Amino acid sequence: MVCQHGRAGARETGEESGFPGTERMKMGHDSDGGDENAAVDTIVKKLHLADESAGRPSAEEAERAVRTLIAWCGDDPDREGLVDTPRRVAAAYRELFAGYMQDPAEFLGRTFEEIGGYDDMILLRDISFYSHCEHHMLPFVGKVHIAYYPRQGVVGLSKLARVVEMYAKRLQTQENMTAQIAGAIDEGLRSRGVAVLVEATHQCMAMRGIKKEGVSTTTTRFTGVFRTDAEERRRFMSMVGAAAS
Repeated sequence: MVCQHGRAGARETGEESGFPGTERMKMGHDSDGGDENAAVDTIVKKLHLADESAGRPSAEEAERAVRTLIAWCGDDPDREGLVDTPRRVAAAYRELFAGYMQDPAEFLGRTFEEIGGYDDMILLRDISFYSHCEHHMLPFVGKVHIAYYPRQGVVGLSKLARVVEMYAKRLQTQENMTAQIAGAIDEGLRSRGVAVLVEATHQCMAMRGIKKEGVSTTTTRFTGVFRTDAEERRRFMSMVGAAAS
């Protein structure tokens, strides 16, 4: 597995590389099933090779595990509607958890120093994300707000959103994801300070257990001047709040 944080001279590219050999499937309810099955077959074949090179359980093992879960739930994994489900789930999980195969240095390794001496706060608001809680593997969905004070240069705005997506596409707790995002940006940019605020709703609380819908959880992480200066924290919270009003 790649390291969680790190600084490297990665070249910026126009598109995120993702996991080698994966493709996004296009499926429609009006399909006769042939094109869909062919697409799944192609992806699964590539996953077999990728799993072998990564030293992780194979796609076949993942599919067998899904078949076991289907049977454990009380259904027949061999019936028409479920026979291809294990392959679809394996392909979907590869996309949903692609963040394990990425490193923040891919996105933060290049900065721009021709910024006219700009040294004030840079704030990105309302970065949407979806992730999965590591306790029940159910989704939690929300928004991330990120601010930082540049020291020598700035990073492309989309790269901060890619860092959020990378950590969201792992099994997570909201608290850990908040800390990881702030730590990666702080280390990668060597900024004067980073502020991260995450707001999310958790399906593990809405769909099961206490079954309370509409409950929002907020977490924050501050480094540098945001951590040492209460006025900077208030300014950040005010700017984020102004966006919501």
